[in-house]
Formats: sequence, C-alpha cells, structure tokens
Amino acid sequence: MTNPIKAVALLSGGLDSTLAARIVQAQGIEVIGVHLFSGFCGLDRRRRVALPAEADDPRLRCTAQDSADALEIPMEIIDVSDQYLAVVLNPKHGYGSHMNPCQDCRAYMLKRAHAHMVEIGADFIVTGEVVGQRPNSQKRHLMYQVERETGLAGLILRPLSAKLLRVTVPEEKGWVNRDQLYSMGGRGRGKQIELAAHYGIAEYPQPAGGCCLLVEEAFSRRLRDFLEHNPPEAVTLETVGLLSTGRHLRLSDGTKVIVGRHEGENNYLDQVRRPDHWRLEAVGVGSPVVLVRGPLTPEQTQLAAAIVAGYSRSKQKSTVAVEVDNGQSIKEVTVAPLSRDELWELNVGAAPSSRGQTQASAVPSA
Repeated sequence: MTNPIKAVALLSGGLDSTLAARIVQAQGIEVIGVHLFSGFCGLDRRRRVALPAEADDPRLRCTAQDSADALEIPMEIIDVSDQYLAVVLNPKHGYGSHMNPCQDCRAYMLKRAHAHMVEIGADFIVTGEVVGQRPNSQKRHLMYQVERETGLAGLILRPLSAKLLRVTVPEEKGWVNRDQLYSMGGRGRGKQIELAAHYGIAEYPQPAGGCCLLVEEAFSRRLRDFLEHNPPEAVTLETVGLLSTGRHLRLSDGTKVIVGRHEGENNYLDQVRRPDHWRLEAVGVGSPVVLVRGPLTPEQTQLAAAIVAGYSRSKQKSTVAVEVDNGQSIKEVTVAPLSRDELWELNVGAAPSSRGQTQASAVPSA
C-alpha cells in the first residue's frame, strides 16, 4: 500500500490561504496546516491590550486556527519570532512602502514551511498567494525569484492562480488535477468570495491591510526611530510590543515617552514597566499612563509631565497636577499642558500628512 500524498498548507487565517487548502483537500490530498508566529501581527497587539471583559471576543481568536478548524485539519503553530527579527532588520531585497520586507519575508516563511514539510514527510507546499494581489511579493516574476532563491521551484502550489503559473511537481506527478485549479489574478476579491460560498465558508476576516505591523506607517516610523537611537540587537519582542502600543514622543536621543491611549494600553504599560522606567499620570482626572524609558533631567521631567497633561481630560485648563514616580519615590508637579501642535512635533509616529489636520483642529471655531 502506497503512502497517501500529503501537503503542508501555510495558513495565515485569511480567506485566500483557507481556500487554497480547501481546493487541494477537495482533490483527496491530506492537508496539514502550519502557522508561523513572527511577533509582528496586529492580532497580538490587540490581545496584549485587551481588557478582561474582552477575553471571549472572537476578534482575539487565532484566525489561522479558525481556518484549520473550519477545514477540520491539524495545524501546528511554530514560533519563529527570534529568527524572524534578522529578516526584518537585514532584508536582502529591501523594504516595501514602510518597514515591510515582503519578498524576504515570503522566502523565509516558505523555507520554514519546507523544513516542516520534510519533518512530517509531506510532499509539497500549498499557499494562498494570488498573482498580482500584493505588489511587493506576489508579482509573477517575484514568485519565481523566491522559488529560485529558496530552492523550492515546483514544490509550491498556489491553487488560486495555478493556471497563470508554471506547472508544478504535484501537477506533473498527477497528485493534483490542474483542471480543478484556478486562474485568479489581481487585487479584486470577488472570485474568492464566490468560491468561499461554493465551499460553504461563511466566516473569514476582511482582507484590508492584513495584520502585519510592518506595513503600518506609524509602527514603521517608531521602529526606524528606535533603530536611529539603538543598536539592531536591542530590537526584541518586548521592544516590538512597546513600539506597537500607545503614542511615542521623543525627548532626547536616549529618552522617549510612551503614552497609553485607552485603558487596555494603560494596563499593558503598567504590566511591562521595569524598575528603571518612570511612570507619570495626571492626578484626579482622566489620564493616560505614561512610561518614560531613559534618564530624565529636571527640565525633561517637566516636559514629560506637560505631555501627560496635554493628553489628559484637563488639557484645556491652564495647569494640571501630575504624579511622577521614578521607581524610588513619588512626587507631584504642576505644569501647563502642551498644545496639540506641540505634542505633534514630538510624536515619532505621526505622519507629515497629519500635520494639517492637527493644525486645523487647534484653531477655535467661530
């Protein structure tokens, strides 16, 4: 008796990867899911700052696990975050519009999926890639380039776009019928949605933007700023967690303020605070929790307190009392809140395009 043909499906939790696995599954292939945890997923940010009452919120579930459950296939989640940091910091092919190393990311993920394929004795890899859907990794020539660089030519089946691509090993060997694959291309999602209805797949996340923090302008600006003031080896998962939380305002080369934007972020900042982190909060009013990483001079202490006051609910008052905790003692200072323009000037995540909106919002209405 011959061994059954097996495929490793690289599951992201999105509709495309779910459909790709389902198409192959429908041809009698045994499909095993794998999800690679990079540490740069926006879902992890939402989980970090979730309130206890949100524990059962379906938006916090692992969408890749939801895909595997819907397909009734096993799936392994593999933590590659430590190794993936090197991909982010030193991409061979550079970045996309922000800090997204899409082509190098794809190559790394496919090589890691191949290692898992060999480990479990599977025969080929399935992905949900669609020709022309993502400009930095899913152009046809870039797909072929990744295959050459990873040594995986012929072993990657992309069922949604297979008829637009070269014949693969599973098709040549007759494991998969090419006639039952598809020729989807471009950025439209209509055909995928129709196919999902055909397979009875009713629940899936919306595709807009994906979940990668590295394609976000604000996060990328913070990461670039961090690298301008710290060596690359200082970037850790803890760093990523902090860079994805709150507002970030730089006071000097070695000192930065992180401002919580809501209760969940305030709680998270309190959880990750270290003994050498300063903590500031306005007294007696609605206020963000503010962490300061790095030394504070007396002048910077006043500035940090003015930042807290500027984001507090008493920002319209002439002065606000702010509690300053340096980890050894607590004192109270009274400061004038910074204006919105002054806060914007210090914000390392703010895009230049937002400046006009900020200035307009600071003009009193007639």
